[in-house]
Amino acid sequence: MFQTHKLSNGLRVIYQPFPSEISYCGIVVNTGSRDELPDEHGMAHFVEHMLFKGTEKRKAHHVINRMENVGGELNAYTTKEETFIYATFLSEYFERAVELLGDIVFHSTFPENQIQKERDVVLDEMNSYADLPSELIFDDFENLMFPNHEIGHYILGTADSLLAFDRKKVEDFVCRQYSPANMVLFSFGKTPFSKVVRLSERYFGCAEPRHLFPKKREQPLGESAKRYQVEKDTVQAHVILGTHAFDMFHPDRYTLYLLNHILGGGATNSRLNNSLREKNGLVYDVESNIALYTDTGSFSIYFACDKKQVEQCLKLIDKELQKLREFQLSPSQLATAKRQYKGQLGIASENNESISLRMAKSYLHFNHYLPLEEVFTRIDAVNAGQLQDLAKRLFVPERMFQLKYS
Repeated sequence: MFQTHKLSNGLRVIYQPFPSEISYCGIVVNTGSRDELPDEHGMAHFVEHMLFKGTEKRKAHHVINRMENVGGELNAYTTKEETFIYATFLSEYFERAVELLGDIVFHSTFPENQIQKERDVVLDEMNSYADLPSELIFDDFENLMFPNHEIGHYILGTADSLLAFDRKKVEDFVCRQYSPANMVLFSFGKTPFSKVVRLSERYFGCAEPRHLFPKKREQPLGESAKRYQVEKDTVQAHVILGTHAFDMFHPDRYTLYLLNHILGGGATNSRLNNSLREKNGLVYDVESNIALYTDTGSFSIYFACDKKQVEQCLKLIDKELQKLREFQLSPSQLATAKRQYKGQLGIASENNESISLRMAKSYLHFNHYLPLEEVFTRIDAVNAGQLQDLAKRLFVPERMFQLKYS
């Protein structure tokens, strides 16, 4: 299903063939907001922006137009632990995409005048984000669960930290984090693997194998559960509750994926959606989510409702969590849950952009990528006893954090 290669400077390459005129190619860097120093909050995201602002041979508008002029797209985003920079394009422009990626990743110049402009852009991004309580609450919740820890602070940083950024700070962060050995080049499309290897060697192999600074990621301490309320000028109340989970390498992660799907992982017939929306008409949206990092994780439930209905919603959620703790799924319930979850994963696998990004992240952290059939096998191996045992360990009322905007 996929092939791999490693350059002499340590950069890894993963490729999956697919017979389509549209290809995806990009770089994922093993760095995110949790790798920032105390005076760098927001730097990983800011660097992601600055990579588009000029290189040794290109002005900012040349970078932007390079793929756009042939109908392609250049995108990027930053998470707590990764930075993605990638292109979508017609397959005939594969070399154009690889050359551009190599140029912006290793030859960006971070002009001071562009730093000034982009600072204002990110400040506007912060302000627009603050107007979206249904999104902001997730970041605030991680701050509540992981206080004074790099997992908790905002990916965008703060206005004060952003205003302190200059070219030297940007270059110091890039020098520390953007080593070829800290990256994976990924390719998804019909370009032959031999050409992928040849062009990756040409445009990425020349990058110096910089000193690989050790990650200073420290596992957060288990915090006691807290409840916090924030006064917001919103029509609805926005509520999120949850608890600490485990890391992305944990052997029970497929049990957690299936448990999350059953409870509120997106299906309209999930237990939470059935209870809060279909039977009682209390919410428009209710969902459960998991966020797994390299050394920790979180499980959460989010809903928005009339401010007078919050307590009723919380009681119904508690009732569903109690059911999962006290009762095993019947064989038919378990079979249906697995069949539905695998169907959703199968449908999601039709999104080639998402596949290429998941493939890159998996290879970055696990050094391999599981085909869909193997994922199905691991889901099928989960039994009702494992689901109940995990629910008992995870859904402990006294360990539940809660954050409410009202």
